[in-house]
Amino acid sequence: MVRRVAAVARPIPLAIPTVMRDHAERPPRRWCAVQHTNREEISMRGIRAVVSMLLLLAAMDPAATPLAAQGTPTAVVHTGPQDVILATTTSTADTGLLDALGPPFKEATGYTLKPIAVGSGAALALGERGEADVVLAHSPQAEQDFMEEGYGAERRTVMYNDFVIVGPEDDPAGIAGAASAVAAFQGIAESQARFVSRGDESGTNTLELRLWKEAGIEPAGDWYIESGTGMGETLTIANERGAYTVTDRGTYLALRDRLELPLLFEGDPALINIYHVITLNSANGPNINVAGGEAFLMFLLDPATQTFIGAFGIEEFGEPLFTPCADNSCGVEASATPMASPAMTPAA
Repeated sequence: MVRRVAAVARPIPLAIPTVMRDHAERPPRRWCAVQHTNREEISMRGIRAVVSMLLLLAAMDPAATPLAAQGTPTAVVHTGPQDVILATTTSTADTGLLDALGPPFKEATGYTLKPIAVGSGAALALGERGEADVVLAHSPQAEQDFMEEGYGAERRTVMYNDFVIVGPEDDPAGIAGAASAVAAFQGIAESQARFVSRGDESGTNTLELRLWKEAGIEPAGDWYIESGTGMGETLTIANERGAYTVTDRGTYLALRDRLELPLLFEGDPALINIYHVITLNSANGPNINVAGGEAFLMFLLDPATQTFIGAFGIEEFGEPLFTPCADNSCGVEASATPMASPAMTPAA
């Protein structure tokens, strides 16, 4: 039996750092047969506008209302042709990155970003139904399936961080000395120490379930709790229950001061967490803002935005929350990310 708990969203205001550092130019642009904006114009405007906007971010109120709606998918609609609906993961909202990128994106392109922060599975489902204009996710296999089924037009690497395992300070499962993430999960199951799973088909949940499978364990019982919530809320529940959980490093760092859950295991290559931006096949739905989605993709890959992503978190948390990696420029992926064939249409 798996226990499920409900949690109330707890908005956590995050300061927006303004430190910048150097980052290399991205590799040459790949093209896809979808409706295009004038990308070179957007890129040049973006470089100028983003740099100037980053200087203004320091004056923004760190307690401002977050851009993203979090939790279960919420109906977000276009109120005008300049709206871009982004279906994305809770980690980009919980870390404060979406709040930081929204204003410079509008300044660079004229578009207003309207994010919906959910698990990667839910974000891809919104894109599949044509209820978003662009997707930013971190569930590689689900993303590849999405592309192969023809729902995506283009998929590009943006950034990465990694997953870590956190838990109670006394570490009843003894995972701090584990040889691998799989061994850590085996120790948690053997000790039946409490573990909180997101249970929401997110990229984090997919990674967790893969580790259980590799450990030869089907988690169940009173010790295994499914929250059905985003990353920040899952960390809050684990903190209240004195439980273990797996989390992306960025969200953990952003919320660390509010938690009594030390980082107990890290560094396994299996825990790399890669984010991709995906533009959508216009056949997914009649209301997709294809040009707006393309503009957001170009904005994320722009060198100035990549520089900002690489510095985001340093001032506030002592280290960056994400590592920029436009088009796999950092070499984190073994091969280039696939793109859908221009001739493909969504499966019936």
